[in-house]
Amino acid sequence: MAKKKNQKSNGDGNGAHVVHVEFRHPEATAVAIAGTFNDWRPEAAPMVAMGGGRWLTDLVLPSGRYEYLFVVDSQWMADPLAEETVPNPFGGVNCVITIPTHLSAGST
Repeated sequence: MAKKKNQKSNGDGNGAHVVHVEFRHPEATAVAIAGTFNDWRPEAAPMVAMGGGRWLTDLVLPSGRYEYLFVVDSQWMADPLAEETVPNPFGGVNCVITIPTHLSAGST
């Protein structure tokens, strides 16, 4: 399983950034990402199956700090490659992604 973050300015001056999300789960039949950026609604960010257990999506997010989890076949799952996690109220952890305020175009 993997999640790759590739963040870029979208160039329109509003401070939003494209976050490329990749996740690997060979047995999954449906994957989504839910978090504070979409009110924890998995249906708002389904991921696309690319074959071989690889799932992709792009999120457009303003600068900030966001908590998230993957939803794999209706099961909430932490990102095994998350650089930061925080405890959640359900006894598990939420993963954290931070989008910097000043992110130059083309940086990864």
